[in-house]
Amino acid sequence: MHHGTVKWFNNAKGYGFIVSESFEEDLFIHYSSILIDGYKTLKAGQSVSFKTSPGKQGLHAVDIMPEIDEDKTLHQHVNNEATASPKISVNA
Repeated sequence: MHHGTVKWFNNAKGYGFIVSESFEEDLFIHYSSILIDGYKTLKAGQSVSFKTSPGKQGLHAVDIMPEIDEDKTLHQHVNNEATASPKISVNA
């Protein structure tokens, strides 16, 4: 498994490129190779892990998984808890 960063990704066209220190060239990515549920998209600067497959014009990134930023996930969870409506129970 390799690691890299999304250089850019065009949602309308469903493709983009990854840069990785492991490779001299940018790696092509297609939305169908993104291993997430729901709408398959990536953002520029997002860290990803991936495998490679030869393509007609160079290597393609496949089996692409966005890497989870644990600090960001924890921060979002704390913010969600802080802004959630209080739970009120009414005893009859």
